[in-house]
Amino acid sequence: MVLTFVILCGLIGVAYGVWASRSVLSASAGTQRMQEIAAAIQEGARAYLNRQYRTIAIVGAVLFVVIALLLSIEVALGFVIGAVLSGAAGYIGMYVSVRANVRTTEAARQGLAQGLAISFRSGAVTGLLVAGLALLSVAGYYVLLLALGAEGRAIIDGLVALGFGASLISIFARLGGGIFTKGADVGADLVGKVEAGIPEDDPRNPAVIADNVGDNVGDCAGMAADLFETYAVTVVATMVLASIYFGAETGIFLYPLMIGAVCILASIAGTFFVKLGSSNNIMGALYKGFIATAVISLVLLLPATALLVGLGTSYEVAGRSFTGWSLYFCGIAGLVVTGLIIVVTEYYTSTEYRPVRSVAKSSETGHATNVIQGLAVSLEATALPALIIVAGIIVTYLLAGLFGIAIAVTTMLALAGMVVALDAYGPVTDNAGGIAEMADLEASVRETTDALDAVGNTTKAVTKGYAIGSAGLGALVLFTAYTEDLAFFSQNAADYPFFQGVEVNFSLSNPWVVVGLFIGGLLPFLFGSMGMQAVGRAGGAVVEEVRRQFREIPGIMEGTAKPEYGRCVDMLTKAAIKEMVIPSMLPVLSPIVLFLIMWAIAGTSAALSSVGAMLLGVIVTGLFVAISMTAGGGAWDNAKKYIEDGHHGGKGSEAHKAAVTGDTVGDPYKDTAGPAVNPMIKITNVVALLLLAVLAH
Repeated sequence: MVLTFVILCGLIGVAYGVWASRSVLSASAGTQRMQEIAAAIQEGARAYLNRQYRTIAIVGAVLFVVIALLLSIEVALGFVIGAVLSGAAGYIGMYVSVRANVRTTEAARQGLAQGLAISFRSGAVTGLLVAGLALLSVAGYYVLLLALGAEGRAIIDGLVALGFGASLISIFARLGGGIFTKGADVGADLVGKVEAGIPEDDPRNPAVIADNVGDNVGDCAGMAADLFETYAVTVVATMVLASIYFGAETGIFLYPLMIGAVCILASIAGTFFVKLGSSNNIMGALYKGFIATAVISLVLLLPATALLVGLGTSYEVAGRSFTGWSLYFCGIAGLVVTGLIIVVTEYYTSTEYRPVRSVAKSSETGHATNVIQGLAVSLEATALPALIIVAGIIVTYLLAGLFGIAIAVTTMLALAGMVVALDAYGPVTDNAGGIAEMADLEASVRETTDALDAVGNTTKAVTKGYAIGSAGLGALVLFTAYTEDLAFFSQNAADYPFFQGVEVNFSLSNPWVVVGLFIGGLLPFLFGSMGMQAVGRAGGAVVEEVRRQFREIPGIMEGTAKPEYGRCVDMLTKAAIKEMVIPSMLPVLSPIVLFLIMWAIAGTSAALSSVGAMLLGVIVTGLFVAISMTAGGGAWDNAKKYIEDGHHGGKGSEAHKAAVTGDTVGDPYKDTAGPAVNPMIKITNVVALLLLAVLAH
């Protein structure tokens, strides 16, 4: 009965996505010129994603064979299900967003409320598809495994492999999409704004279509795959812990799925609260939807807990006693942590507050001071989220031990439907402004789309903060699953001969643990460096191409000749696909390589201890690197927009030129390296769990 309800809620989420997409696509697409521009963006986005998924399919096919040989065909099937549905969520969301952009532009001609309605509803398509398909993937595959007669470890291994499939798509989509979008953005800004002195989204800029394509493949498809993976992996990790602590036959094993199910219903209800009030406060309208979703989730979580856990029922895990009420309060703590991280991220990235305005003010004295202040803000922005996460860990651990932390993270991610809706809204409004500029629409339309886009910048930063915070806590749950799995195999060594005599010691006095911490700690920095350099190379190539077109095609600047938009799109597509493969394989191979080296040097116990420590090192440094990069990049971006709104000299001033430099530095920070660290943290942990499964097999 519970599984039927969970699957039904997943289907309702998908059905809402279908309804919302039809509602968006039935709206007017505007003039012939607007439709031509939108068609070019659609073609570029489709070409990029098709090529990206073909590349991932080759890697995936190899991994499918490896998993099938090392474990079983059922486990390999889980890998395929996770990968395919994660890719589908991003692809369908992108399909709708590149059609919603022109409809948002047309709606903006009618007014701000109409523009908001179309853009948010298109974002809600992606959001509910992510939540619905993620829940369906885990619950549906679990039902399939039961039907195939799987039990115990076979079920757990299959679910972990599903998370691995979703993780693989996520890291490729995040990194590849980020390289494409920021390569285009950097190249377009450096030549268009700085050298040629033409406005953003000016149709004379050969990179402008690539820039608009990038918004969709990076922020829409990339974020969708990212949060699909975080959602699926966290639910699976919590189910793994539940199976170890309570057994897979108890109601508490299905509790994470039930949390996801009721929160999908809450997210759907929350979308109907997003309406512009008399104050015309766009961010306020979006927050109404988020707050409504959180409150409704809080209400629905109570009967879900009572049904599956029992509010008064007492449990004991690892010497800690708790009741169903304790788990319910852990769910509340997860919602509070989500809200606080969103508030803090908005503080550091919104034009309304000190951090962004301090970066804008520093631009008056030049490019260097802008960069210095932006870096300072990016470092400062890590403190409050870290303290919030620490407080969340302490509260939930005191309430219900390690399982309480897992329930808090699951509840955080159950809001993914609404959060992804807020994120996917961003690229739609950004594209809408570009289409208004390129179609030469009246100034009032661009003013409306700019108002929507300014909020979109903040929502994109806020959702990245949410994704990183939940990923950090989710990875902690995965680390706990690793240590508990290790303990399980060691205690049942008679059934798992490889673990005979294994004694894992995570003490800091153990040098193999310190080695693992150092190796894990360096991975996010190395990975971030690879992402930044990839954007630098791609952006440099775009700069050269745009300069060539300005030089060799007379009439572009006068508007009498048409730039070769397709050259930039094709160039970036090839560059992004080429550049994403090696960095993406770093977190996949690192746990395996470290295990093999340490096993050869010091034996099985040292190797397993070192890998576990590496996971913790990745989580700690990865969290700080990701928050620092995304918050700093968001602050740089909005500082530029704050100046463009007429402050500190406005557009064309020396302060504006300095702010464009800062924004260009911040682009790969906030949209490539920073967000891609998020799936990188989790894929390292998931691979380590699969490694244990292979060793136990």
